[in-house]
Amino acid sequence: MLYYALGVVLFALAILISLGLHEAGHMGTAKMFGMRVTRYFIGFGPTIWSFKKGETEYGFKWLPFGGFVKISGMTEQEEQEEPVPPGQEHRIFWRKPLWQRTVVLAAGSVTHFILGFVILWILVSFVSAPNPEYIDEMNGSTQVTVSECLKAEPPQNEQEAKCTDADEPSPAAEAGLQDGDKIIAVAGTPVSDEKCDTPGAPAGTEPSMWACVVNQVRDLPGDEASVVTVERDGAEKDLEVTPRSVSVETPEGTQKVNQVGIGLMEPSVPRTVTHGAVDGVGVAVTTTGDMAVAMGEAITRIPEKVPALWNSIFGAERDPETPVSVVGASRLGGEMVANDAWVMFFSLLVTLNYFIGLFNLAPLLPMDGGHIAIAWFEKVRSWWARRRNRPDPGRVDYMKLMPLTYVVLIVLVGFTLLTVTADIINPITLFN
Repeated sequence: MLYYALGVVLFALAILISLGLHEAGHMGTAKMFGMRVTRYFIGFGPTIWSFKKGETEYGFKWLPFGGFVKISGMTEQEEQEEPVPPGQEHRIFWRKPLWQRTVVLAAGSVTHFILGFVILWILVSFVSAPNPEYIDEMNGSTQVTVSECLKAEPPQNEQEAKCTDADEPSPAAEAGLQDGDKIIAVAGTPVSDEKCDTPGAPAGTEPSMWACVVNQVRDLPGDEASVVTVERDGAEKDLEVTPRSVSVETPEGTQKVNQVGIGLMEPSVPRTVTHGAVDGVGVAVTTTGDMAVAMGEAITRIPEKVPALWNSIFGAERDPETPVSVVGASRLGGEMVANDAWVMFFSLLVTLNYFIGLFNLAPLLPMDGGHIAIAWFEKVRSWWARRRNRPDPGRVDYMKLMPLTYVVLIVLVGFTLLTVTADIINPITLFN
């Protein structure tokens, strides 16, 4: 329990640090371009402690849900509320070139991308990275290990999973299957890609031959003998196996399926490798690309996950693919530390940083991407006015955009409350 609590605190602190670095990215680039930065704070609400250095006040506030930077002239309203001293007008945000404003606005997301990439590079270079050879062998292998027995109900722990004298031998053991046998056909049908689809697998997931075997075995008639063809010592052998119906846990709940008592044999190559500092850069780039694709697909599926998220609050089983909040991510971080899964801990931190960076670039207020979109819209609108010999329409009135901003905020706050509630009442767990 102590390590779990430590993991929760560590992950929450890591998130807060990354959000602080996000705001530091805005502040650092703004100062680099000579803009007037008046405040840099971690947190929101009443001030805990602050100090002033030069023209900038730095400090911490009570609600640790992010941070903010005040740059003079971000909007007309801010400029009116906090006028700059005489002679400092050239330092106002909107007076700076568009490319500088774009850099400042995008710097927060870029900071998340850099932080996530550095952590990922360290992991794949020096700590642990998935071994492509292991994955290829896993996807292409149908070599089995044979269980001595089959449990009628899903075991709840390792002790229950052990075979006892009261358990009946597994159908595979009774039929004479041996560890290392390679299944090449089930009921006369060769193991092929036709039945490799795994329900619930993420889009783009490579099919595995083992998924073919599992699906073909489950399609066999229950309690009837069927021929399973294996390759052993270079020769083919037909064995009669009678599947048994057992209970298994699925995303839809406990279901009865046919099983024979076989598992996929672990490949001979190691599960993970390290790539070194130089090769690790390329691996980190490739992994980042794969994560970006998976993240984009996950974001597009969020609307369809909302009903499952809502139902989980009222007792339905929590779908592990439903979104999580910072609370849920921190709880997962606690589980990972409690189970000494530090690679998973930092991998989750990488994913979260990439997601926050990407999400902040959405072209909607109040996200940074919304401010970038408005800045470029002003530039294009002014250019178009000049082409038509019309007066420059000037800056966008942010007040007119407030209704849309409020709609976005309501959706974000509502979704955040939904995920936080689900993560408190019915959290996703990785370890039993």
